[in-house]
Amino acid sequence: MKRNKTIYVISKDGKPLMPTNQVTARLLLKSGKAKCIRSSIFTIKMIEETSEQTQPLTLGIDTGSSMIGSAVVDDKGNVAYVSEVEVRNDITNKMTQRVKYRRNRRNRKTRYRKARWEHRKNSIKSDRFSPTMISKFDSHLKEVEFVKSILPTTKIIVETGTFDPHALKNPDVLKYKWLYQKGLNYGFANTKAFVLNRDNYICRYCKNKKNKHLEVHHIVYRSNGGSDEHENLVTLCKGCHDGVHNGTIKLKGGKKKGTLNHATQMNSIRVQLLKVLKCEETFGFVTKLHRERLNLPKEHYIDAIMIASQGKEIKFGVIRLIKKKCISDGDYQQTKGVRSEQRIPTGKIKGYRKFDKVEYEGKEYFIMGRMSIGYAILMNIKGEKQVLKPIPKFDKMKRISSRKSWITQVETIPKVA
Repeated sequence: MKRNKTIYVISKDGKPLMPTNQVTARLLLKSGKAKCIRSSIFTIKMIEETSEQTQPLTLGIDTGSSMIGSAVVDDKGNVAYVSEVEVRNDITNKMTQRVKYRRNRRNRKTRYRKARWEHRKNSIKSDRFSPTMISKFDSHLKEVEFVKSILPTTKIIVETGTFDPHALKNPDVLKYKWLYQKGLNYGFANTKAFVLNRDNYICRYCKNKKNKHLEVHHIVYRSNGGSDEHENLVTLCKGCHDGVHNGTIKLKGGKKKGTLNHATQMNSIRVQLLKVLKCEETFGFVTKLHRERLNLPKEHYIDAIMIASQGKEIKFGVIRLIKKKCISDGDYQQTKGVRSEQRIPTGKIKGYRKFDKVEYEGKEYFIMGRMSIGYAILMNIKGEKQVLKPIPKFDKMKRISSRKSWITQVETIPKVA
């Protein structure tokens, strides 16, 4: 059975109406009763007055620190909208890079000027979210507002979860609650003392009990991101320890340093979303049960559909997955050269800017880099450089849409239902 694409409809007054199919939308456009206002996520706006009767639609949001899934489902299980949004996790690195640029310039240009910090009130005010947190929270709200602008949603269900950083770091606390008060190092001066006691004060490599001088060694070096936890530490005698550093002995195993930043962020985002949105709350284990009962794959957009449908049988009226990626407004670096003598063009070159969506040889790409001689480097929505030969020229491509704070691409959903 062929599935029709869903076309989103907005009334003359700008209110969202129930979506329609391709045939009806084509007739409305041909007769002059409607006009196209968005081509990427195809949306039409009525020119004449029309009935504003709507049906109950539920918006499901699968929150996340890296990826957001959203879907709209009606009471009969028909899917009207599906999207995945990749949020930004590069803000910290970009701000660190900006600090380097600013400090470099201060050392070159204004060494005599006294550094001032207290005048930056935004950085020292209380109850302040970090720029990364603000960006992620705003991304959730922006996706909700966009869906509400094209579909008359009547209910919002948000999947949230509370994360226990201690349990994520040491799962044994879920079995033995006393570990919350008495960790692995309880009774020892430090982690080194714990590791020596764990290994019975014997070199783990040569097993020689006569060695008195022992070292606690990082299996994965800290310079390579190795963890300071006991799983990455091992007891070695001086001879074996020197052999490891000389390259004559190789150790297996080890553990890299983990991060609980995403769990901490989602704990705060959950609280703020429940404050701002008038929504219902659900949890991951409920979504998992519904998804496994329908034998569906684990994907962010599938989870969002399960959240919105609340376990009902679903019907894929929509065959398009809208993929979105949050990008920066622009590049901080404006010049290059030892003395910033060469300005980097940030405006248009031949009518094109970075992150513009273009069509080249029948496929959609995004501009990754530009050359003033008329060539461009293209990428996909994941940010992966596309190796195209010959190098694409501006004359051979067509601009579909200008850059925005989100880049968008529509993909066909594999048949899952």
